[in-house]
Amino acid sequence: MASEQWRLEGDWIKNCSCAFGCPCDFNAKPTNGKCEGFLGMRIAKGHYGQTSLDGLSFFVVVHFPGPLHEGNGQAQPIIEERASPEQRQALFSIMSGQQSDEGTLFHIFSQIVTKMHDPVFAPVRFEFDQAGRTARLSIPGVLESDVEPIKNPVTGAPHRIQVLMPEGFEHRMGEVASSNISSTGAIPFKTQGGHSTLAKVVQTPQGVAA
Repeated sequence: MASEQWRLEGDWIKNCSCAFGCPCDFNAKPTNGKCEGFLGMRIAKGHYGQTSLDGLSFFVVVHFPGPLHEGNGQAQPIIEERASPEQRQALFSIMSGQQSDEGTLFHIFSQIVTKMHDPVFAPVRFEFDQAGRTARLSIPGVLESDVEPIKNPVTGAPHRIQVLMPEGFEHRMGEVASSNISSTGAIPFKTQGGHSTLAKVVQTPQGVAA
């Protein structure tokens, strides 16, 4: 049970090496057997206790050798460098899962990651357009990723699909798109034409509120 109240509202992104649709969201095995990717958000409005988190971004790069529920994952947190020491500690407390109820996103994450790499504090440039299914993330020397709409294989026209997850622990509704990733931090990998989910979310200690 969480002892500190917190709330994060903002732009959510999840890009990974799986095929469009992300089998993990359907409790299925990763497309290529393993899962490589990242997730994170830009906090439009947020707090941890009395500490404001407005305007900050954080991301987590991950690698799982198999289905996520089997664990043995690796992760590397990335926090925008302009965060103060108090804000950094607040985000670490949230990401640790210790301030979340059982069965919520950050709590589950803490149970399936066995190797946590040292965090990175770096400048972040993040562009996000959920309706347009486009995004761009640049964290120099650590992570680069871009998102574009899925293209119709015959006509080349942008394709649109949404995933609704009424009981989702990550988001309630997400736009599905195509992503490229270049990770050069502690978990290096590259992907092309992989999955992306773009969403507006509200995360709390009790889980997704919107």
